[in-house]
Amino acid sequence: MAVTSAGILLYRIDGAGVLEVWIVHPGGPYWTGKDEAAWSIPKGVYGDHEDPFAVALREFEEECGMTAPSVDYEMLGRFKQPSGKIVTVYAAETAADLAFVGSNTFDLEWPPRSGKVQSFPEVDDARWFPLAVADVKLVKGQRPILARLRERVHATGRSSAGTPRSGTEGAGR
Repeated sequence: MAVTSAGILLYRIDGAGVLEVWIVHPGGPYWTGKDEAAWSIPKGVYGDHEDPFAVALREFEEECGMTAPSVDYEMLGRFKQPSGKIVTVYAAETAADLAFVGSNTFDLEWPPRSGKVQSFPEVDDARWFPLAVADVKLVKGQRPILARLRERVHATGRSSAGTPRSGTEGAGR
């Protein structure tokens, strides 16, 4: 049976009309110094008898150090990762001015086989990125989540850049 996790993808449209998403950078020694293809949506594993949305909210708080904004969330989809894990993603638009506070920690023997256990933050950074930048920063397996968000926003009458669509968009293609 596949491992399942649930997460939240917050988005906003900035003053210039650019669609931005809130993503997190994993903490710990493996991710230190990595940027491209190293970020993630805030998410966590859930079991058979847990509500995925409740888990997504809990994980957001644990990883970002704040309660997720009180806005209308909708399921964006379930996305199979290269590892086989299934990620259920809930998306919401927010005008909240979020700032990373800090995350919970985990213990790891580091350096490996040293016998020394150290504590590391699960997430060491979180921030808003324009969709085009996030598409490079996000781990490759989660990039289809951004494509789905782009489609969803576009379907509401806004382009992927967050500006109103014109009647000639895509003409001649």
